[in-house]
Amino acid sequence: MSRPHALHARRFAVHRWLMPLCLATVLSACAPTPVRNPIAQWVPSPNYDARRPVLIVIHFTNEHSASQALHTLRTANSGGPVSAHYLVGDDGHIYQLVADSERAWHAGAGHWGTITDVNSASIGIELDNDGDSPFTQVQIDSLLHLLADLTDRLRIPRTQIIGHEDLAPGRKDDPGPRFPWQQLAQAGFGLWPQGPLVDPPPGFDPWAALGLIGYPLDNRTATVHSFHHHFRGMDAGINGDALDGQDLRILYALSRQLGAGGGITGVPAG
Repeated sequence: MSRPHALHARRFAVHRWLMPLCLATVLSACAPTPVRNPIAQWVPSPNYDARRPVLIVIHFTNEHSASQALHTLRTANSGGPVSAHYLVGDDGHIYQLVADSERAWHAGAGHWGTITDVNSASIGIELDNDGDSPFTQVQIDSLLHLLADLTDRLRIPRTQIIGHEDLAPGRKDDPGPRFPWQQLAQAGFGLWPQGPLVDPPPGFDPWAALGLIGYPLDNRTATVHSFHHHFRGMDAGINGDALDGQDLRILYALSRQLGAGGGITGVPAG
């Protein structure tokens, strides 16, 4: 081999060896590094995982288009920045704005059962809806597809799907009385009374039942209003400020499904 050819071969061999090293260096520089406290020695443990949501909260955008909602959910506004993990357009298109493992700012003040920091424990889904119009069927079909994915992949119980107004009665009214909770229940999502509704036994405490389901009880009038939106929908014959006989039958059925015992007088564990 001539000297020029030998020199070229050596250079090629060096370049072939250096290229993977350079590529590895570049990739390692781009990879996210864990946050480390500079005053402590980093001794990493494999025993951890990402935030694990246990609840899904459904909202409506109360705006006039998906593009307007996307702008609001990605910028600051007069009430402070808000976001959600997903937005489902009225045409059924699904947008993701925040990673499932991250905390989106969608719930605000409120609680559901023992969950007081709802943003940290939930996935937020916004539906492109102005608050007055019926939800489109293609939108609900996409929502059902998204719920199936989230509950299966993130192992969220299928009963743990609520509305924004459920956790914040009196402060929020979405997704409102037009939202088809019963259709979701028929697809296997959310808590819904099963079987024939019967009158509860004497001594049944509907407020304890509402608390068992997860509703806040600090403003009972507002809680009844939110409960009616969720479980009675557009039923015009109900009184928004009081629980009627049908409400009691619904609450009794839900209490039994949740296995209520002595905590709610007259409700046998089921």
